Amino acid sequence: MLDCASRLMHLLDRPDAVPILRPGIMRELHYWLLSGPHGPALRTLADPDSYAGRLAAAIAILRTEYRSRVPVERLAAAAAMSLTAFHKHFKMMTSLTPGQYQKRLRLIEARRLMLDQGFSASNAAFEVGYESVSQFTREYGRLFNMPPKQDALRARAISSIFKHSQADALGAELH
Repeated sequence: MLDCASRLMHLLDRPDAVPILRPGIMRELHYWLLSGPHGPALRTLADPDSYAGRLAAAIAILRTEYRSRVPVERLAAAAAMSLTAFHKHFKMMTSLTPGQYQKRLRLIEARRLMLDQGFSASNAAFEVGYESVSQFTREYGRLFNMPPKQDALRARAISSIFKHSQADALGAELH
């Protein structure tokens, strides 16, 4: 699988070869994935009639509507399961409850807004559906191990260092 991934990465330098070589490499990668130790689990995930396939509909709703409260009854109906079965299979598949999953989606999106678009913590919190900045800050700290503002400042500092080191390396190559 690593060899396939490596060959795919090498195609980035040869865009003219992508249409010819990529389909074969992807087919080989799929073969290795499906014939490996996790093949049965991957086949189950891809089966639209499996629990995982049915849960995909509920997860799609959570991903698109993460900002608002989504009734768990609606999610269970989308997965064509009873509430009990839905909770059981959702937790088994994701290791989270639907509420925890939605919370994680919100926090990840808030982090992206702060890091990529320069949102303040409070603006990001409200943008992703939090009504309380203090609750957002607590939950963010639990997931990312530091308060949102501190995390954003740390990430920006690391990014700045990385950009400067890249510029220095490019300058050295040019001389």
